[in-house]
Amino acid sequence: MSVRTDLAAETAPAANDGRSRKRVVAPWALVSAAMFVVAWGGNEFTPLLVMYRLDHGYSPVVVDSFLFAYVFGIVPALLIGGPLSDRLGRRPVMLPAPFIAAAGSLVLATGADSSALLVAGRILSGVGLGIGMAVGGSWLKELSTSPWDRRAGTGAGARRAAMSLTAGFALGAGVAGVLAQWAPWPSALAYLVHISIAAAAGVALFAAPETRPAVPADQRVPLREDLRIPAAGHLRFRYVIAPLAPWVFGSASCAYAVMPALMAPHSGGRPVAFSALLCVVALAAGFSIQAVGRRIDTPRSARAVAVALAILVVGMTVAAVAADRLTVPLALAAAVVLGGGYGMALVSGLQEIQRIARPDDLAGLTAVFYSLTYIGFAVPAAMALCVQVWPTVFSYPMLFVIGAVVAAASLVLVLAKSRSHLPTR
Repeated sequence: MSVRTDLAAETAPAANDGRSRKRVVAPWALVSAAMFVVAWGGNEFTPLLVMYRLDHGYSPVVVDSFLFAYVFGIVPALLIGGPLSDRLGRRPVMLPAPFIAAAGSLVLATGADSSALLVAGRILSGVGLGIGMAVGGSWLKELSTSPWDRRAGTGAGARRAAMSLTAGFALGAGVAGVLAQWAPWPSALAYLVHISIAAAAGVALFAAPETRPAVPADQRVPLREDLRIPAAGHLRFRYVIAPLAPWVFGSASCAYAVMPALMAPHSGGRPVAFSALLCVVALAAGFSIQAVGRRIDTPRSARAVAVALAILVVGMTVAAVAADRLTVPLALAAAVVLGGGYGMALVSGLQEIQRIARPDDLAGLTAVFYSLTYIGFAVPAAMALCVQVWPTVFSYPMLFVIGAVVAAASLVLVLAKSRSHLPTR
């Protein structure tokens, strides 16, 4: 990346003047709130998958494709937004994100019976979330260091980013499921709630200070050069982070997209609410484990990554049993373990990224990592397609067992490279 790292120091005095001491809300919390609302917008759709299938007539494969559709918004936003914020500054790239997420909710609120509108709304939600994850995560990391936050410990930025996203994912899903199950306007009200909080967080974000000013126009290289991420070729990234990344949302999507669909006939007549419950349980487990992730993580090995993958092996195994027995306790147990694996994978991956990345490509490498994590959202659609096209060959319990085997293979690779190619810094 070509952005000069010394430019970030130019904003430090402004963040350390008398006005900063009078701030009621810490600057990092403003960015955290924006990340929270874009994550809310990204996951409020998930517990409604059952509603779209049962009440609007979409097939399981089509519904799971809606879930995956927002990857087409996330990945470009991640890959372009991160490097663009290194070039133009964090604020101008991140400020539109909550409002784009709100626009996605508006389209979804009006498009329940239109597959085209649902896809369009999901893509807009993905754009807002992608910007929030790559740019917001980098901005939050920088605001979690001196001079903006002198009390933050090592790794605080990664933990705050992971917990902001997970809290948004969980509450967005929980509120949407409850409103869709018991409130009026089940296809619209949850989205209207999100629009209101996204607007509030978007306005508040204008008060957050810049941490990385724009590179002067006469010092800029072509954008395609900024889009190159040299750190993505780091051997640590290839052998430790890349095998982990797809499991982040691969495990989460199994917990709150696949399991709710399987349990719909066994949910006591409240399939949307039960879907929301599984989302909240999985993400609450993910949120909780992130709080202790720093105690597991170490810069001397890939211990935290290995723990995440070990949890995922257990989680996929429990999910296989739950998919076979289809009982509420087993479904909840699978959600807890898979959610714990998601949370540990997310925070351990981000901490590895922040050790590998240079200041010039932190946002870009974070974007590459998140892009790989979202491959996991293809898992529900792939599983539904296998069962629909080859029903005599594949079943959901069998597919979960295959997932456990693949997770175990990933764990073996990470253990073999755990102490290899450690960053020198």
